[in-house]
Amino acid sequence: MNQFISDSVTIIAEIGINHNGDIDMAKKLIDVAKVAGVDIVKFQKRNPDKCVPDAQKKERRMTPWGEMSYLEYKHRIEFGKEDYDVIHAYCQERGIEWTASIWDRDSLDFIMGYQPKSLKIPSALLTDLDLLHHVAETNILTYISTGMSVLAEIDQAVAVFKAKKCPYMMMHCNSSYPAQNSELNISCINTLREKYQCPIGYSGHEFGLIPSVLAVMCGAEAIERHITLKRTMWGTDHMASIEPVGLMKLVGYIRSIPESIGDGVKRIYPSEECIKQKLRRI
Repeated sequence: MNQFISDSVTIIAEIGINHNGDIDMAKKLIDVAKVAGVDIVKFQKRNPDKCVPDAQKKERRMTPWGEMSYLEYKHRIEFGKEDYDVIHAYCQERGIEWTASIWDRDSLDFIMGYQPKSLKIPSALLTDLDLLHHVAETNILTYISTGMSVLAEIDQAVAVFKAKKCPYMMMHCNSSYPAQNSELNISCINTLREKYQCPIGYSGHEFGLIPSVLAVMCGAEAIERHITLKRTMWGTDHMASIEPVGLMKLVGYIRSIPESIGDGVKRIYPSEECIKQKLRRI
């Protein structure tokens, strides 16, 4: 088997904000991930007062709950402690790990209250070195997304985690929603692995499943994809997400890769023997 193909790829289902602020929808998405055989479900945690740029806070936005400011909308879909208590208990009941992307210091402190096994730095925060320092101090495995970034910026982030001796996995990513195939540049998985000598994963926002399979073939040790109950639902991330049937297919494809690759030794398999006897004339 190709030395870079992992036989235990971690599959992360990014629920993100696709719950639209509805805890019942979040539970349904957790169920979908569990049935599909996903390893981790991931949410996004932010303090909208700090994360929404001042220039955007008062912008008006039409939503399923009526017209409101962009800041009001972000608060409307943000889960609080009561919701995360439900998520934590439900994931424990269903036997699936959960984590979250951390968007600010308040959110880091909040999520740490649930003793997560891993954390995620979204691409948008890759250059927030203050936040990275605090995340690295947790000494928890951190997935670092690298969309919208050049190597010099990634260098700075890696230096923080190395200095703190915090385990991390770098996630190759294109941050367009949805991303175009011509801009996925899956080969960057090899580039990042060779340069940083660390585990590399892939966070995809494209249509379709093939790029995620290709990423595993290139050595990705984790695959993260957004999931949704239906891509036509209202919200910014649904269109770039995978529906339940697609998620089940993707998990099946990824899990079958090591077995299908084999060891490269040419042989006649027992199942072929009777066919050989029947069809070979010479």
